[in-house]
Amino acid sequence: MSDNSAAFHFSGLTPELILDAIENIGIYPESGLLPLNSYENRVYQFRCDRGQRYVVKFYRPERWSDAQILEEHAFTFELQQAEIPLAAPIQVDGVSLHHFQGYRFALFPSIGGRSFEVDNLEQLEAVGQFIGRMHQYAKGSRFQARIAISPQTFGDTGLAEMLACELIPTKLRQPLQEVTVALLQQVNQVWQQQTPSKMRLHGDLHPGNILWTPDGPGFVDLDDACNGPAVQDLWMMLSGDRNQQQLQLEVLLEAYSEFGDFHPSELKLIECLRALRLLHYNGWLARRWQDPAFPRHFPWFASEDYWQQQLHVFAEQQQRMLQPPLSLIPY
Repeated sequence: MSDNSAAFHFSGLTPELILDAIENIGIYPESGLLPLNSYENRVYQFRCDRGQRYVVKFYRPERWSDAQILEEHAFTFELQQAEIPLAAPIQVDGVSLHHFQGYRFALFPSIGGRSFEVDNLEQLEAVGQFIGRMHQYAKGSRFQARIAISPQTFGDTGLAEMLACELIPTKLRQPLQEVTVALLQQVNQVWQQQTPSKMRLHGDLHPGNILWTPDGPGFVDLDDACNGPAVQDLWMMLSGDRNQQQLQLEVLLEAYSEFGDFHPSELKLIECLRALRLLHYNGWLARRWQDPAFPRHFPWFASEDYWQQQLHVFAEQQQRMLQPPLSLIPY
């Protein structure tokens, strides 16, 4: 399916089709469809005729195979049984992945909550405990169909997609290529010196994917679940200057260690993972630019100022890669 196909752009996913799809599995919406903040997929919240609130997610065509989606679902069911707080898809007659007129979708319970406060150390401690519990359980096996985070899967692919983007101003293309190629070389050098663990991960556990509920944290959106090093599910909790990040790291890992072991050598991968995320993000925007939702929501991606800023960001990340990594024993 090409990027220019109607299905790729979700243009056929009308409100009528969405409602028909939901009713096709025996759930009858009573309220309207409230779009939620998702660009990769299409996600809506609604209330059914029994007063229950649901979230329905329509998967982007051609992104994941059925096997990859079902592997994610199976992972969430396992974690749910282990009483780890996350949003697992609802099974209807034993089925969690549904098909309707060429689209695939899943239904989730709507989890109420407020934003996770990453600078709240009590909340951070609770999140560290639940990540430790999740990893202690998840490391028992690996995904078979889903990808693993590496400089190849995130770096090479993201870099190629970004550099192929026609939106990069001509005068900035060569400098961007030079700095990003050099950055990826740095990542490869550090990565090859390590032996990163490969365990099942949430994969995209940034603060926006954590809700704070009356019972504590709740994890949502395992759409990017993958194999990789444990630190991938931890480093995006760190913010602020080095001293702040050091304190946050200590709180996280002290709580994490109540349930699982963490290998301190993985701290050397934090800046590698940050670099890979930068490359992957720009490649993702370039790859999805033909979807009308992306120019509408990310108009700055087509501006010269954005690419000038990215040139600075990549150069700054090169310098980060040269600094001593965060440590369990402050430098």
